[in-house]
Amino acid sequence: MNTAILVLFGSFAVFMAMGVPVAFAIGSAATLTFFLFMGFEQSIFIVAQQMASGLDSFTLLAIPFFILAGNIMNRGGIAIRLIDFAKVLAGRLPGALAHCNVIANMLFGSISGSAVASAAAVGGVMAPLQEREGYDRSFSAAVNIASSPTGLLIPPSATLIVYSLITGGTSIAALFVAGYLPGLLMGLGLMLVAGIIAKRRGYPVSPRPSWSVVWRAGRDAVLPLGLIVVIMGGIITGIFTATEASAAAVVYALVLALVWYREIGLRDLPKILMESAVTTSVVLLMIGASIAMSRAMAFGMIPNTISDVLLNISENPLAILLAINITLLLIGTFMDMTPALLIFTPIFLPVVGDLGMDPVHFGIVMTFNLCIGICTPPVGSALFVGCSVGGTSIAEVIRPLLPLYAVLVTLLMVVTYVPEISLFLPRVLLGYGQ
Repeated sequence: MNTAILVLFGSFAVFMAMGVPVAFAIGSAATLTFFLFMGFEQSIFIVAQQMASGLDSFTLLAIPFFILAGNIMNRGGIAIRLIDFAKVLAGRLPGALAHCNVIANMLFGSISGSAVASAAAVGGVMAPLQEREGYDRSFSAAVNIASSPTGLLIPPSATLIVYSLITGGTSIAALFVAGYLPGLLMGLGLMLVAGIIAKRRGYPVSPRPSWSVVWRAGRDAVLPLGLIVVIMGGIITGIFTATEASAAAVVYALVLALVWYREIGLRDLPKILMESAVTTSVVLLMIGASIAMSRAMAFGMIPNTISDVLLNISENPLAILLAINITLLLIGTFMDMTPALLIFTPIFLPVVGDLGMDPVHFGIVMTFNLCIGICTPPVGSALFVGCSVGGTSIAEVIRPLLPLYAVLVTLLMVVTYVPEISLFLPRVLLGYGQ
């Protein structure tokens, strides 16, 4: 077992250090681990078989549909309408544009389901506005970067769909509903810190908007936000499954962008479809390779070994959860969210299961934890995009990010140790666990 652990994670680290693409590094490490127990040709056959069978899932159809819906929304003029609505909501608070940035990321991220898309779309609009109002460029970029992952918790979230697949059928509806309060808590925590900093620096408050401006902003935001109502309303009431909801989201987004707003035309659709296909292929290849790695870990009894080690460190559940969170925070600094979720969920899920932790609660904790990772160097995707659209460098943005990191880690611990934050809404709305 120790040899299997060494081969699996050692070879994966070597491949990553060599610059091998993540999906190929994961698949190669799994192949070498199977090679410990059987011949080379048989190892390749098993890895290929596990990848193919792992992707043969109706649930996974939701991922390309949600990606396509998000891309249509990104091109369909949705971001600017949500930003105008966020200005109305946050205009009278200290550092109004910083709060607007956070709220817009929460709204747009929940629709697009992508932290990178949110950081690019919202940050690209907000950065010049904040610079004209006298905001420090690095502070503006830091707020945009830290708030861009909120949409990964607020549904619909492809990340939570992947988690459901890994765990063997944890309710997607329960996971979606469970993400609301932690996602809102993340956004409000960032707004609190941003407001304190903005007040100290004397950043301006936006003038009180007229009723006509409020009406126009609210009216323009109703239809984009209606996508969330359609998806979650349909799932909660049982009208359709999460996969069917993703297809409904594509139809809704097409009607909105193509017919109602007319921000895109038929000639734009081939490019949008191609971009969505490329993104989907990358994600699914990574999922398939990670499923093969999970099978290799199970074959080598690696999760059992790591579980025994963690449970022998301490009998205190609080200490074990702290150790898991610290481990995931470190992993998130050098590994992207999807492979980290796919690799480490099968390792830590048996541990938290022995502690009596609900799988829906653990899914929210893992997602919250890894959301922080995509904002941190050296490989944080939201960090790179946020710095690019904000016109600043990673070195300049790290210092203003530190207090935002602090509040995110603090809230992570709160969500970890207070299960009701995640489980209250699933129990009330879905009767989960009853």
